[in-house]
Amino acid sequence: MGNIKTPIPKSQFWYTLLFLVSIQNKVLCNIYQVGDLDAWGIPTSSNPQIYTKWSKNHNLKIGDSLFFLYPPSQDSVIQVTGDSYNSCNLKDPILYMNNGNSLFNITKPGNFYFTSGVEGHCVKSQKLHISVYGNGSFVEDSPADGPAAPAPSYPTVFGAIPVTASASPLLEIPVLMFAVAAGIFMSVIVI
Repeated sequence: MGNIKTPIPKSQFWYTLLFLVSIQNKVLCNIYQVGDLDAWGIPTSSNPQIYTKWSKNHNLKIGDSLFFLYPPSQDSVIQVTGDSYNSCNLKDPILYMNNGNSLFNITKPGNFYFTSGVEGHCVKSQKLHISVYGNGSFVEDSPADGPAAPAPSYPTVFGAIPVTASASPLLEIPVLMFAVAAGIFMSVIVI
């Protein structure tokens, strides 16, 4: 018996292509480097509101991650309540990260507050507030609710995470290119 090629029905090709294109936006989550090229540190006098501007320029969603890059011997990141954020209170953080390449995964909608864990950095505007919307709804912080449970943060066990200055919609192109390439490959097999 020689090589017998069973043709793949053309309808299967189109179903596969349709499936890959439909999940393209659902499977892509972005990693955003906080501060972009400036990373995580005390803002400079030329750009004192860097983190306020940064959060307004990024539309974060559930599934995205924040990447805080900083020298671990000189800084850290803590997640705090809204009140602690406003008063720069570093006591009793919700989450403490100090490995220099900290990743915070957004797992639910709401307001999230971060500051440096080093005394004096928060009052120098090294702090970040983000609002995350999900499925058309938004959970507003309420003092009666108390602090929200932290989204899980995972240590980087294989070294630094390669991150571009910020996530780009161009990251979606490889999935579409894969779908087109798979379709071309499947159509060649059918012929």
